[in-house]
Amino acid sequence: MQNFLAQLGEGTEILMILSIILFAGFIMTRLTNTLNLPKVSGYILAGILIGPCCLNYISKDMIGHMGFISDLALAFIAFGVGKFFKKEVLLRTGKKIIIITLFEALTAGILVTLFVKLVFGLEWEFSLLLGAIATATAPASTMMTINQYKAKGEFVDTLLQIVALDDVVCLLAFSIVSAIASGKAAGGASIDDIVLPLIYNLFAILLGFFCGYFLSRLLIPTRSKDNRLILVIAMLLGISGICAAVNISPLLSCMVFGAAYINLTEDKKLFRQINNFTPPIMSIFFIVSGMNLDLYALKTVGIIGISYFAVRIIGKYAGTYVSCLVTDTSPGIRNYMGLALIPQAGVAIGLAFLGQRMLPKETGSLMLAIILSSSVLYEMIGPVCAKLALVFSGCIPSEHLLKTDSDQEEKQERPREISEVKETRRLLDSADFGAEQGSFAEMVEEMNAGVDERDDDDIEKVIPVSVEKEKEKEKDKEKKKKKHRKMERKGA
Repeated sequence: MQNFLAQLGEGTEILMILSIILFAGFIMTRLTNTLNLPKVSGYILAGILIGPCCLNYISKDMIGHMGFISDLALAFIAFGVGKFFKKEVLLRTGKKIIIITLFEALTAGILVTLFVKLVFGLEWEFSLLLGAIATATAPASTMMTINQYKAKGEFVDTLLQIVALDDVVCLLAFSIVSAIASGKAAGGASIDDIVLPLIYNLFAILLGFFCGYFLSRLLIPTRSKDNRLILVIAMLLGISGICAAVNISPLLSCMVFGAAYINLTEDKKLFRQINNFTPPIMSIFFIVSGMNLDLYALKTVGIIGISYFAVRIIGKYAGTYVSCLVTDTSPGIRNYMGLALIPQAGVAIGLAFLGQRMLPKETGSLMLAIILSSSVLYEMIGPVCAKLALVFSGCIPSEHLLKTDSDQEEKQERPREISEVKETRRLLDSADFGAEQGSFAEMVEEMNAGVDERDDDDIEKVIPVSVEKEKEKEKDKEKKKKKHRKMERKGA
């Protein structure tokens, strides 16, 4: 396959590779759907299958040129997570969320650091960097699992805020630890090595807030859907490029971007537009993560990688459980939140590549092998654990454990079709069809726009209004009938 692709032009080769990646993900998710596994697991398996370790359809050089996919995917993920940081929600749960996040993230990081240093006797630089990376949680797989099963509730709101803040803690911890590691490698850490990353991240926060404010002014009600999507994607790409220029993650800035926009506008439709746009990008992101795994490197990882895999899970679960006890959180969140924090991929992989450059070649390669191999394992079991946590906490019905995606889609489509047929029949059966033509045209336009363009709250607001109008019409008819009867009686 590589020989065939190499004979093509550069543009054709890239298009063919993207086609292979997307087809591989689609085919593998058919298998995982049959086994009732989350889609993320299928994407990771597809990446391993077509990557250098198995069928070797795509060369390592081409995989190396796809690094921008990680920043792009993280930008969309962070923007989507930002909508859950509404001010009223933060005022209600903010203090608890911060305590839980700090506990579970730092517990995992400290346990990994001490275990690797004391048990295996590795350098402090390596142990600290690995511990800092251990604090991260993958928001992408968690978001995809939640979206796939339409999970809602207090558990989901808490989980998404923790996952988002998790990576904030990770980025700040990694900035401090990497400054120390770089300083020791250069013979001493300077103030600039510590202060500059913090300044850059503060600048990223301000940039995200400015973009949220600017977008809220640009997206006036008359703005078309196409232009709305173009403007938000242009800003996300710009933020990603600026952050890449100063070697920081776009996660924090894009998250503030989403949070600022939702608090200034209360506009949820834009986030749904982004969700409809991102599935191919997320698919490529996870498949490329799977392709990055070097199965042969697992031999060198050995017991260190296994220990990292297990100790991080223990730290996440223990930190979450203890912090929930301290903050008097509900048993559902306390018992199952730790299961939903297992996934680790995008941010961790990106930081592992940065950490590799700060360490000697041998230990740097070891770190990268540990993070890549464990990330794939986390992404394999993480979405399954997240799904179980959502089921046990009552956020999704238990029958989803036995139903496939096609069953769920059919179930969602059926009520919409029934309501549309009923409304059409009502209008066609109306005695005065001419008077109803305006409402009929509006109904057709609404059907074409799609019910998915509304929130659940919006639908609840619209339905009672239409019912009230029908009741008013019936009352008017009754009044007219009564007046007509009175007139007849008087005439008699």
